Amino acid sequence: MDGTDSKVDLGSIPLVALNVTVRKRLGLYLNPKHTVAADWTAVAETMGFSYLEIKNYEASRNPTKTILDDWAARNSESSVGKLVSILEEVERKDIVEDLQTLIDEDVRKYLETQKKKAEPPVQVPEVDSCVPRTPERSGITVDDIPGGIPEMFDAFICYCQSDFAFVLEMIRELEQTEYNLKLCVFDRNVLPGSCVWTITSELIEKRCKRMVVVISDEYLDSDACDFQTKFALSLCPGARSKRLIPVVYKSMTKPFPSILRFLTVCDYTRPCTQAWFWIRLAKALSLP
Repeated sequence: MDGTDSKVDLGSIPLVALNVTVRKRLGLYLNPKHTVAADWTAVAETMGFSYLEIKNYEASRNPTKTILDDWAARNSESSVGKLVSILEEVERKDIVEDLQTLIDEDVRKYLETQKKKAEPPVQVPEVDSCVPRTPERSGITVDDIPGGIPEMFDAFICYCQSDFAFVLEMIRELEQTEYNLKLCVFDRNVLPGSCVWTITSELIEKRCKRMVVVISDEYLDSDACDFQTKFALSLCPGARSKRLIPVVYKSMTKPFPSILRFLTVCDYTRPCTQAWFWIRLAKALSLP
C-alpha cells in the first residue's frame, strides 16, 4: 500500500484494525451480485470457505461483514495484508485502490493504539501480570481473598437467563460428581457492583481455562453472550487451543451461529449420543 509507511508489514496487521467505514465500503462493493466483477462469494471461496458455508451466508443481510468476522475468528493467519492479496487475486484491484487511503489511516491508528498500550504506566516501574492491576479486578468473585491469589476456574459458562435451568444441571453433573470441575457461573460466582464487561473479560482471559457456550434461540438475541463469545474467540483464532466448547441442549428454530460453525459441538438433543454427553464435556474441560 503506497500510502502506508513502507516499513509496515500489512500481513502482520490483524483484521480488527479495519474500522466500520472500510467494512461498509467493502460491503457496498461486494454484496451486490455482479455478472462480470467478482463479488463476496469469490472472496469467501478464496478465504477457504466451503460451498455449503457460502450458501448459508446468502441468508445474511450483509454477507461481506459476516465472512470477514468469521474469517478473522477461524483463521489465525487472517490479516489486512492477506485481505488485500485476496481482493487482488479475485481481480478487484479497483476496491483496493479506492479504499487505500482509508485502510492506510485505519492501520496508522491501530499501530498508534498498540504503541500506547505497550508504553509502561506512569510511575509504575514493574507490573506483575498475575496480580489484578486495578482495585476493580481484585475481589471480583465470592471466594476471592483480598490481596491473595485470584480464584481460578476450569470453565466460564456463557449462557442467557432462560437457559439457567440447564446451567444448574451442568453444575450438578460436572461439579458435584467424580469430575469435580470448577465452573464460573456469573450469577453464582461474581460479586455485584463492578463493570460487567471488565469483569467478564478478566474472568474469560485470565481466570478460566475454557468457555462453555450454551447455544439456544435466546442466546442469539443476547448482547452479553455475543460479547463473551467474540471476546473468547479473539483470544484463540482458529480455536487451536480448544478454548470454546459449544453446547446445544434443546432444539432450535433459528440457524446455528455461523461464527461457531467450525467448532465441534456437544449436542444433548441427539438421543443416540446423550449417554456420552456429560463424560465428553467433562473430559474436554479437564484437558490441561
